[in-house]
Amino acid sequence: MSTLFAEQAKPAEYDSTSLEYIKCRVEKRINGTVVNPTGDVVSMAFTLTKTGAGASFKAADWETTSQGYYVRCLVGPGGGTTELVAGKSYYVWVKIADSPEIPVKSGGMLAVT
Repeated sequence: MSTLFAEQAKPAEYDSTSLEYIKCRVEKRINGTVVNPTGDVVSMAFTLTKTGAGASFKAADWETTSQGYYVRCLVGPGGGTTELVAGKSYYVWVKIADSPEIPVKSGGMLAVT
C-alpha cells in the first residue's frame, strides 16, 4: 500500500504577469518507507472551488532537490501551461498516475495578484 503527501512550496502568492513554476512538495511512501516517485506521470490543476473533481489538469513534471521531490507546473503568460486571473485565489491540485492508484491531492492555496 502506498500513501502520498503533497504540500505547496513557494510561492503562496503569485503575480499574474509572471511566468514561473508553481511547485508542490510530494512524499510517497510504500509500507512506511519513502520512495522516489519521479517515475510516475504528474499533472496539476488550479481551481476556484475546493474540489479536484472535474478539474482541468495541466502537464507538470518533477524537480528533485536535496529537500525532496517536487511536482511543478509552468504558469503564466508567454509559455505557461495555464494563466491565472489576478485578484483570485486558487486551490492547487496534484495528480499522480501511479499503478494501480491515481491519487489527486490538495497542494494548498495560491493567491494571485
